[in-house]
Amino acid sequence: MFTTLQLHEQLLKGIVEAGFSHCMPVQTETFVYSLKGRDVFVQSQTGTGKTAAFLVTLFQRMAHEELANRSKALIIAPTRELAVQIETEANLLGRYLDVRIGCFYGGVTYTKQEKMLQGGLDIFIGTPGRLIDFNQQGKINLHEINILVIDEADRLFDMGFLPDLRRILKKMPPREKRMTMLYSATLDYRVRELAWEYMNDPAEIEIEPEQVTVDGITHELYHVGSDEKMSLLLGVLQRDKPESALIFTNTKHMAVEVSKRLELNGYPCEYIMGDLPQQQRLKVIEGVKNKEIRFLVATDVAARGLHIDDLSMVINYDLPTDPESYVHRIGRTARAGKTGKAISLACDRFVYGLEAIEDYIKGKLPIMSPDSELFVEDKSAGQRLNIERSPRRDNRSRSDGRNGRSNSGRPERTRPAGKPAERPERTRPAGKPAERRTPESSAPQRARTDSKNRGKSLAEMNEQERLAYYQNKYGESFTPSGQETSAKQNTVKQNTAKQNSAKQNSAKQNTAKQTSAKQNTPSSTRKKSSPRREKSSAQSSAKAQRPMQNVTKAQRLVQSKPPISADYGVPKKSIFSKIVDLFKG
Repeated sequence: MFTTLQLHEQLLKGIVEAGFSHCMPVQTETFVYSLKGRDVFVQSQTGTGKTAAFLVTLFQRMAHEELANRSKALIIAPTRELAVQIETEANLLGRYLDVRIGCFYGGVTYTKQEKMLQGGLDIFIGTPGRLIDFNQQGKINLHEINILVIDEADRLFDMGFLPDLRRILKKMPPREKRMTMLYSATLDYRVRELAWEYMNDPAEIEIEPEQVTVDGITHELYHVGSDEKMSLLLGVLQRDKPESALIFTNTKHMAVEVSKRLELNGYPCEYIMGDLPQQQRLKVIEGVKNKEIRFLVATDVAARGLHIDDLSMVINYDLPTDPESYVHRIGRTARAGKTGKAISLACDRFVYGLEAIEDYIKGKLPIMSPDSELFVEDKSAGQRLNIERSPRRDNRSRSDGRNGRSNSGRPERTRPAGKPAERPERTRPAGKPAERRTPESSAPQRARTDSKNRGKSLAEMNEQERLAYYQNKYGESFTPSGQETSAKQNTVKQNTAKQNSAKQNSAKQNTAKQTSAKQNTPSSTRKKSSPRREKSSAQSSAKAQRPMQNVTKAQRLVQSKPPISADYGVPKKSIFSKIVDLFKG
């Protein structure tokens, strides 16, 4: 019981009025070490009372310190919802203590949070991104922090906050000069490595998951097709008639769709996800806590740390792919020793994660066989819902948001509308005259496209209009690719014809000279040529007189090779052919 812990009178009064009488197991184990000032490293699931464990420790220490020398504490949470929940519970437990508490997270303006810092605070609660922003601006001095609490450490790692967490820890006092309390749902190697590096001989406390996830929760598993999930969900709600239900989906798009389909079937419903504006998210959460909203559809990240009193039912519309997410989901019901119900719909898309879930909780989920009466007609079937997808946030590296702030934490500089950007003036070396451009030296300006063609697309223009368009765009020397090719081919043909005609003229002149020389030579001096030589000379003269039109370089090379003998397969005039001729003769 809390009355046996010898707590401060004003603190104990706030605890009793909050309805706390007996300590939960995680609280009992934590107080053994934390009230003595020792670091603790706690493994505990959601809904086990760990928030009260570290808040009572902080209040007990600050209640016995003077205001001038009071310790300052920092509580780091992964999401805005969890940070707000911690602030609410801190104000509830410490209502009779003179402790100043402030919460800092993204998605809202800086003005209100900056005013809180100006008044001075004892406990800082926030997400990593906004805390780094204020630290870089010099408005939060991390070196003055004496007590550090890291809540949901495993979720901080999953959301990519490990570099930011290390950045914060390096700016704080060394581990020997501060007290550190770390809480995580799992004790994986990342959490242990962080504890060994930044904690001072912590006491390790481990609460078995079976004690908080299985006991008091009734599990039901239904195997159903994807197209029948909504019909079965309506039948479950109609059969059990829960006072409140939290429905989980694996994607943001499906969360919006399920919420709208439930409304079309007569179930007033809201949805919550990371892309909602912060004011709207807080409004939805407040409506759920006040029991104004019975049914809430959420994703894993948005609902992490969400505390709903007396939640009757948790429904896994999509079976989670991560077994730890299943434990976090069903931990929203059956809190503080109460009972609850967890229903899972295993469709053909997400049924593959069932085996991992059962291995993690070390038990089989009871399979239920739905009868035909459990499938209720879906009035939204066949209707096309107008679901707008959220825009991609490419300029934001963290999910807690920094409105108009860069990664360095400083506001981004923007230029007023209508004011041109200032360009640096170019300086000219001394003694060098300024160069003046003449109209001749300047580049020719292209004429604008004809006004009648401005509204036309290229497909609507005729051939002459397209040619004028491209000449205006690329210059007057532009010609279409087909015309350029034909022009090149005509040029090559003309050059080839000129070369052939020149060769023919030279060959005719040489032939005429040889003929005249032979006629002038006496017959006695001329050798009697054989018929074979006369035949070859006649063939060569005929080839020379033959016109060489359209002959390519490759064809000329082939014609220049020596002919092949048909009888012996060797070139003519070779030594072998001469030997054969001798034997024939």
